[in-house]
Amino acid sequence: MNRREALRLLMAGATVPLLPRGALAAMRSARVFVGTPDAPRTLNPHQFATAKTMAELILPRTETPGAADEGAAEFIDLILTEWYVNDERARFLAGLDDVDHRSQSLFSKDFADASRAQQTDILMVLGAELSELPQSRDHSPRNRGSSPQASDNFYLMLRRLTMIAYYTSEAGATQELKFEMIPDHFDGCAPRHTATAKEGSQS
Repeated sequence: MNRREALRLLMAGATVPLLPRGALAAMRSARVFVGTPDAPRTLNPHQFATAKTMAELILPRTETPGAADEGAAEFIDLILTEWYVNDERARFLAGLDDVDHRSQSLFSKDFADASRAQQTDILMVLGAELSELPQSRDHSPRNRGSSPQASDNFYLMLRRLTMIAYYTSEAGATQELKFEMIPDHFDGCAPRHTATAKEGSQS
């Protein structure tokens, strides 16, 4: 497996928790293979903080680690840098800017600086807007550098990346999905950041 194949495999998992065990095992291997970069390469510090906060709200820490704990923001930056094409990347970054604009308009502060209740209100609005859109999904093979699901909606992109990041992590696979590693241990050969992050508060 090369890096491009690993990324393609990861981005093919639109509904990771529902995948057959063999597919999940392959995606787990791909996640370990691509690892986690030492520092964000596409997101600036403010954008990274916003993505991390949103991932935490989507899949929060409970009795098990949340998405941010398992490096969701780092994974999002990896996909933005190495997989998304320019228009997808620009759409995602514009979505982050829009979240701040909404927060400023409502609460006179950026999203990452708002209270948890205020942040949740914004995600609920984003979720409501998403539910009103026709869900056009394309699961057919795509060319190199393209994402396999066509969608213009930023919040759908964010939720999908957050779920892939979480459910292909060690905690997401073993503690949440009860997936047993073969040969029953975790090979921590890929560096993982300590971050802080389930579609649990499903907004």
